This record gives sequence, C-alpha cells and structure tokens, in this order.
Amino acid sequence: MNLSADHSETAADLGLAWNHRFADLGPAFYTELRPTPLPAPHWVGTSPDVARLIGLDPSWLGRDEALQAFTGNTLLAGSRPLASVYSGHQFGVWAGQLGDGRAILLGETANGHEIQLKGAGRTPYSRMGDGRAVLRSSIREFLCSEAMHGLGIPTSRALCITGSPAPVRREEIETAAVVTRVAPSFVRFGHFEHFAANGQEAPLQALADYVIDRYYPECRGTTEFSGNAYAALLQAVSERTARLMAQWQAVGFCHGVMNTDNMSILGLTIDYGPFQFMDAFVPGHVCNHSDTQGRYAYNRQPNVAYWNLFCLAQALLPLIGDEELAKAALESYKAVFPQEFMARMRAKLGLTAEHEQDATLIDGILLLLAKNGVDYTIFWRRLSHAVGNGDFEPVRDLFADRAAWDAWLLSYSELQRHYGRSEAANLMLKTNPKFVLRNHLGEQAIRAAKLGDFSELQTLQRLLERPFDEHPGHDAYAAFPPDWASSIEISCSS
Repeated sequence: MNLSADHSETAADLGLAWNHRFADLGPAFYTELRPTPLPAPHWVGTSPDVARLIGLDPSWLGRDEALQAFTGNTLLAGSRPLASVYSGHQFGVWAGQLGDGRAILLGETANGHEIQLKGAGRTPYSRMGDGRAVLRSSIREFLCSEAMHGLGIPTSRALCITGSPAPVRREEIETAAVVTRVAPSFVRFGHFEHFAANGQEAPLQALADYVIDRYYPECRGTTEFSGNAYAALLQAVSERTARLMAQWQAVGFCHGVMNTDNMSILGLTIDYGPFQFMDAFVPGHVCNHSDTQGRYAYNRQPNVAYWNLFCLAQALLPLIGDEELAKAALESYKAVFPQEFMARMRAKLGLTAEHEQDATLIDGILLLLAKNGVDYTIFWRRLSHAVGNGDFEPVRDLFADRAAWDAWLLSYSELQRHYGRSEAANLMLKTNPKFVLRNHLGEQAIRAAKLGDFSELQTLQRLLERPFDEHPGHDAYAAFPPDWASSIEISCSS
C-alpha cells in the first residue's frame, strides 16, 4: 500500500522532496499506517535551524498546513508513514519484540534526513501503550535534542512540537503533544537483534547491507578483518559509540534508559526520556526513578554501552561468521573510549598536549568534585574564567575542603605554565558550557507551557542553542539549582 499515492488529494505540500530507502527494505521491517489525528492542535515550539537542515522553508513553521501535518492530522505530500519493528534488551533483560510504539516515520528527505512523528498514535508495536506523548516529555525531548546539538554532541534533532487538549493518562491526566524529530537514521541495535533472534538471516543481511551502503560505505573496502564488511561495521559502530560515551561523560550527561533498542547504529543520542545533566557531581547518580537497580547510573554508562555493543555483535555474528573477528571488532571500543575521554577532559582543563601527569590531574579533580559535591557545570565554567583572569577564589569557594583544592590547583598551575593563559582560557570557554538543560529549567518551561506561555521554552531554546556564549542578562539560567530541584523525579514515562 502506497499511502503517499492513496491520499495525495488530502496531503499537505510543504515543498519537501522524499526518498524511502528504509521502506524499500520491505514489509518485514515495518507496518505502514497513518498517524492518528489529534483535536485542536496548536504550536508549542519550532526550530527554524532544523527546518533549513531538512530543506523546509522555515516560514512554514507557523502555518496551519504544517501544523496539521506535523500533528499527524494531514499527510505530508510524498511521505510514506510507517512504524518499524525491532526487539531488544531492556534493563539487561531480553524483552523480545518491541518496535515504534508511538513513533511514525514519514520517510527520508532528499537531502538525507529521516523525519519521525513521536506521539502520533498507536501502532502495532505499542503493546499496552496508547501511542501518545505528553506535553511534559515532548518539551524535554525538544529542548534536549537542540541542547545536545549546541554542545556538539551527536544527536537526533527536533523540528517542532505541537500540542493538543486531548487527554493522555500517565501518573495523572496530561495533554497530548507530538514531537517531529529528525536524524540521518533511526535504526537501532535492536533492529539487528530482532532478526537475529528470530533466525531471519536474509532480512538481517539486508538491513546490514542497507546500513553499510547508506552510512558506512568505507566498510566495503576494508583491509581489516580479512575484508569482512560486517566485522568492519561492528568496529565502526563501536568507535562511534565510544566517542559518544566520552562526550556524555565529559559534559555530565545521564541518558537514563540505555536499552539496546535506544542505541543508535550511527552513534547518535536518541530517545530522550529520563535524562539529566548532573547538578552536583555524583559519579553513581541515577537519573531515572524507574531504574531501581541503578543499572544506568552515570558512572556505569561506558560499560553499559560496551555491553550493548556485545549484544549487537551477537546479532551480527551470523553475518560475520567468526566469533574471533567479532571480538576483535569490539576491542576498538576499549581503546577509543579512554582516548576520547582523556582528550575531552584535557580540553576542559585547557591542555592542548598530552603529559604524563594528565591522568593523575584529571582523576584528582573528579575525585575532589565528588567528595565536595561540587556543581559540575559551574565548576568547569568558573575554572575557565579563572585561567583567563588569574582569580581562582570563585572556584575555591565551591569546595568545602579548601586545602585539597589548593593542593590540586598547585599541580594544575605547574602544568599550565606550558601554555599561554589566553589560549588555554579560550579553549576552555569553548569546551565548558555556561548553560545546560538542568531539570529545574526544563520544569519551569513545562509549567509555563501548561498555562499556554511558551516564552520560557523559547528563552531556554535560544540559550541552549549557543551554550558557550555568555548571553548577558541570563545568568540566572546558569546559576545553582534551587532547593526544590532535588525533588524532581523523572521516570520512563517522562
């Protein structure tokens, strides 16, 4: 069934040209279906930058035709909506078949970006769910997608949010919303696990060939692994995932639900649910109230990523054909993650070259931050300014153990003598953001939006799109969190 043809007379033409390469894989990979309409939709937030990215004239973001289309009430001309099937491990346990339970893929734009509607209604993969998203979680995903992009961290993007007065039951009755999210691909580790678990080698190979040819063509010409393109794919994904984990850890980001079905085959941050940027630095911090065992604590994320890659390796093993090759491909993660993490931490300290003391210095400051419960983002930003102006007292004020800080600063200052102060400070100010999406900032935007006031969302969006800039007059958004912030609970329904 070609929905774009069947319903062309009712489709909204926003000037987008489409490809449907994922749909061309065949019906074993998805179910075609239309989004379920929502009543009385309204705009909540938009990103002109993402509109330009996908080849959409930003002036459409405000028109009723686009509002109806991105709510799922009208088809976009040329789109071919579908929900894909995948499986996966959730909290370390095999969950069997999953799939796009509330996301509907419209297709791929001619310039290579897939567009999904999240919250567009029930699909065959919704299980017991309603297929909807609520305003609260949609605002969090919209803002964090754009915040991560502003930080330079690979991520899905968010084009817009539309809202509706339609009621949705979570812990309480909330209102519905739809996020239009954008990525080069939404293929997950779980897509491969699905076909491997069901012994379906033909679609497993078709999917792997699609991913290689579309996103990793260099794997075809590899001289490693005896020319095995599937082993090369596993290595490439392992390395991208390692770099992503290094970026998460360096900025203090907790994902919250690192299930294999939430892991991008392209090494992107996807599926923003109970995420958090840490306030006080607590290595064992668990941001997801549903994660009662602490599986996805901040300091466990790198190891969980490797565990997930091992699951991907098992799924690809029928194609790789050699367990030793698969193990060798995974080894790259163990090399790339520490290298990338150290490089990012050196940049946070303004160090442009490697020294023997680096690891000791980095371990030392992370231990001090943890022991003193220091605010992670504020520390790094203050340190960046202190290196530039020579005044370290505002940094010292963050520590209860002043003597330990003074001792660390002495070691740091000795190493800093190898660098120009302004050069180091400039690097640090471009590496250590002033603004991150703290939970309480998101909560303030959500509370205002529930009352129909989207100005707070717009202000946050503007700050987070350029998080390294000073943004005079907005220091309150970079201040310590209020006491009530610690009472915010985010869960798998967030």
